[in-house]
Parts: sequence; structure tokens; C-alpha cells
Amino acid sequence: MESGEKKAWDHLSTSDPDEVCKRAAVSYDPAEKTFLLKSFGADITVSPANQSLLTRSQAGELLLGRFGYFSKLSILWYLTSAKEMPFTGNLVNPVNLRGGQLFFRGSHILPLDRLAEKYTGDPAAFVSKGLSLGGEQLNHGDAAIRLLPLPRIPVVLILWRGDEEFPPRADLLFDSSCESQIALDILWSIAMMSILIMM
Repeated sequence: MESGEKKAWDHLSTSDPDEVCKRAAVSYDPAEKTFLLKSFGADITVSPANQSLLTRSQAGELLLGRFGYFSKLSILWYLTSAKEMPFTGNLVNPVNLRGGQLFFRGSHILPLDRLAEKYTGDPAAFVSKGLSLGGEQLNHGDAAIRLLPLPRIPVVLILWRGDEEFPPRADLLFDSSCESQIALDILWSIAMMSILIMM
């Protein structure tokens, strides 16, 4: 992880800020030499010179603190690899991505069952939590929210309350453009932090 983080910092520090902003849909402060991006509605300041990520919001502190293992590398590699391209509007399950079986099953399984258990009795709370993270309510399942963990990588979470025949369930879907934006292992980290920050 450390070598990957160092490589990302090195890459970012030598990148053209204007090009990064255009590709990653972020802004740049030339006086401070820092990038500003939004993650789950929180402002994150990225300083290549100091190799630091800072925030002043509660959600941002949770993201960089408790979930830093997932968020820091995701943010850095997003800034170095994102591409200027529109969303396709086609939603895909992570296991259906190229190589997705490896990163979204077994020891890498996403804790979607815990998310479903938490909100099965209160879909309104699920939506409210998503909205508090800068999300957008969608019309899928019993409740659905679209989050933006990173500007060009939306995540859709769908809650199914279950009934006598089926247990509660939660699904996570990416826009199919994600495969062109960032590596699969980083997508796994993005999926993990999207679920964990909702809980």
C-alpha cells in the first residue's frame, strides 16, 4: 500500500494541474498548489507538495480517518488516472466487471448484508443518510441512492426490504464507465468505503 501511495504522489506531483482538473473534474488553487475534490459531498484538499489530504468536514474526517485505508489511495489514483468522459448510464454489478470475481468475492466480499440489515426496517433512514452524503435519491428497489465517492465514479446502492420469501438485500452498482476510469482494486476500495460510510 505504501509503495502504491508513494507512486501515486510522485505521479501527481509531476502532472499538469490543468490537465488533472480537466480529467478528474476537480479544481486547483495555484496559490496553495492544492487540488480540491468532492467525495461524498465533503471537500477534500490534496497537497502534492506536502503529500497530504485534508478536510474540515465531519464526513471528510470520517473518510480520511476511519476509512483512510480505502479512501487515500482511491483519491490519489483517481487524480492520476481519471479520464474526461461522460457516464454511460448503464449500471453494472462489480462481479461482472473484467476480473471482478477476484475482487468482489471470497475474502474481498462486500458487507452488503450488514447494510441491508441496518436499514431493512427503515428505508427512509437509508435515503436520509445517502442525501446527507451529497447523494441523489433514485427510484429502484425499496430505496436507492446514488453517491459520488469521486466526481467521475458514481455508486448506486439499492435496498430491498425482503419479505416472507426473500431476506433483506442491498446491491451496489457502478456506472459501466468505471472500468475506463480506474483499476479494479481501487474500485473495490471505492465500493467498500461507499458501504461503510453509509453505516
